[in-house]
Amino acid sequence: MSPLSIPDIKEYNNRMFFLIAGPCVVEGKEITFQIAEHLKDLTQRLEIPFIFKASYKKANRSRFDSFTGIGDKEGLSVLKEIKEYLKIPVLTDIHSVPEAELAASYGIDILQIPAFLCRQTELLEAAAKTGKYVNIKKGQFLSPSAMKFAAEKVARFNDKIILTDRGTQFGYSDLIIDFRGIPQMQQFGYPVVLDVTHSLQQPNQNSGVTGGLPQMIGTMARAGVAAGVDGLFFETHPEPAMAKSDGANMLRLDKMESMLRTLIPIRKAILNQQI
Repeated sequence: MSPLSIPDIKEYNNRMFFLIAGPCVVEGKEITFQIAEHLKDLTQRLEIPFIFKASYKKANRSRFDSFTGIGDKEGLSVLKEIKEYLKIPVLTDIHSVPEAELAASYGIDILQIPAFLCRQTELLEAAAKTGKYVNIKKGQFLSPSAMKFAAEKVARFNDKIILTDRGTQFGYSDLIIDFRGIPQMQQFGYPVVLDVTHSLQQPNQNSGVTGGLPQMIGTMARAGVAAGVDGLFFETHPEPAMAKSDGANMLRLDKMESMLRTLIPIRKAILNQQI
């Protein structure tokens, strides 16, 4: 199967879900390539459209001493090499207006707007003006219906839009997914993704390091596919306990295949339903 063609991503809402997956952040060239190669091979065998995800830097960390990346140009260079060598589309976060053009200049296919920044008009517009796909994560503080306005800010310049739900804040240290939000956001006319692993974060821990509920990954993923989501988002790592960011809610890389094999029949059943 050929790699996912980014301009055709909207067509996948009537076929197999597409997968956005990779480590939280570029930790180094070797391990990032290792993860990307594993995921490419797996998704080709399973015929699942695949987009590789890794942040070239993390701007939103609780503690000043948290790992934020290996350097902007270094991280982006790794992603560019992965895109060119493995011939797969790549996605990364941006956090400010100058970063939009910087990331685009390295050939990044999808610019991701972090959830906390989804209302930042100048950032959304800068991403849109690059002509790249823009993946807008729903803020933990927003209703699904409010994402219409974030999408409209991008659509003024570019209709290559993806909307991603990563949960809604529940109290101080938990998130919940309202699965009604998937069809609600699909009504805007853009692919909707469920960010499974981030929806299982437990933020605002006393240690300053986000916790998580990785044992619930399968439950959330199955529910998302059953609800008709267009794409799934997983952060994954060979050794989540050793990951330099978000390890508490990651899916182990060696568990990805069994996860996807469980989800494929659910997707096929949804496509075949007559309601």
